[in-house]
Amino acid sequence: MLDRLNPSAGQVAKLRYLDADFQVLVPGTHVVCAITGKAIPLDELKYWNWQRQEAYVDAHASQQAELAAGTLS
Repeated sequence: MLDRLNPSAGQVAKLRYLDADFQVLVPGTHVVCAITGKAIPLDELKYWNWQRQEAYVDAHASQQAELAAGTLS
């Protein structure tokens, strides 16, 4: 059911990731981790890569992304 007070409830947000912040381009309640596919509520989003424009659910997922990209050895 559509939440009348929050029409974006349950929708994936589109973000532009910056160095130390992000901008909401399309409102939503969460983003999806690029590694695990898990939903990340926007108020819990702490890990992302601004160069690849990807979000990560936790530090481990972020490290896995860096390893896959070849930026860590």
